[in-house]
Amino acid sequence: MALLVRSSDGPDVAGGSFSVIAAGVVPWRVKGRQLQVLLIHRERYDDWSWPKGKLDDGETVPECAVREAYEEIGLRVCLGIPLPAITYPVGSGPKVVYYWAAHANGGTPVPDGVETHDVRWVTPDEARPMLTNASDVVPLDALVQAHEAGLLQTQAFVVVRHAKAKPRSSWTLAEGKRPLAATGQRQALAVADLLAAWAPKKVASSPWTRCMQTVSPYASRNTLGVKTVGELTEHAVKRNPEKARKAIVALLAKRRSQAVCTHRPVLPSVLAELRDRLPSRLAAILPTEDPYLRPGGIIVVHQPVAKQRKLVSVELYEPFED
Repeated sequence: MALLVRSSDGPDVAGGSFSVIAAGVVPWRVKGRQLQVLLIHRERYDDWSWPKGKLDDGETVPECAVREAYEEIGLRVCLGIPLPAITYPVGSGPKVVYYWAAHANGGTPVPDGVETHDVRWVTPDEARPMLTNASDVVPLDALVQAHEAGLLQTQAFVVVRHAKAKPRSSWTLAEGKRPLAATGQRQALAVADLLAAWAPKKVASSPWTRCMQTVSPYASRNTLGVKTVGELTEHAVKRNPEKARKAIVALLAKRRSQAVCTHRPVLPSVLAELRDRLPSRLAAILPTEDPYLRPGGIIVVHQPVAKQRKLVSVELYEPFED
């Protein structure tokens, strides 16, 4: 999966070219009504910073952020809202570090003793002068702003277009039974890896085979059932697009972390509902032209726990390709 765009990043990041790509998280918690963030200390660099690291081969940026948090401080995190990426020069050229908020919900951070040698929960005001790299304040300020607006504690809502299916021209049975192609089966595994970064607790899908096969690797790995939604099939949306949109409204009303898989012809109905819940600046990021998403692509939006109808971020990812 290739990163397309995140609503937290400016044009210098979205349109930039980088020699080094890294990802990390800003862990946070609320203790006694006080927001706290977790800083790490690395002896090698004698610096205070956020958990982060460079991408492994074949790894996506969100996967990297989650892995680094676990390897450096032992926290298994789910990604929250995206925070502004930072850029700076290194010896091999320009470097970018993508950040996400990560709610440390009851976990105990433990330094790995290799990259990280100390960890410290501090208030944002305490963190600012401690951060060695001045640019690390940028994602911190965005996190504080979201907290003050009541938009930091969120649930991810992930829209998946089913992976690449066998061609219609070579399929003679019922359209709803048309399965994934070999490439699509590999894309489904990549979708499962990427979904794990947000760890949706519920999965919904069109009941057609190619959608079910796209989300089944993630559901199987996490022992989850898949809720089938008949209004999200191609045939159903042709008969009544508004029912597809109402199905998305019903899913969003659950206010829980979830993923939903559907088809290209259904995406306009899905996107219309998301667009109505986003500020205009963020709504403009959503795709507006057919095919909206390529097979296996995903859109991630975040729904604040405290504000049911509001969405606060947008991320787009392209599918894995052979």
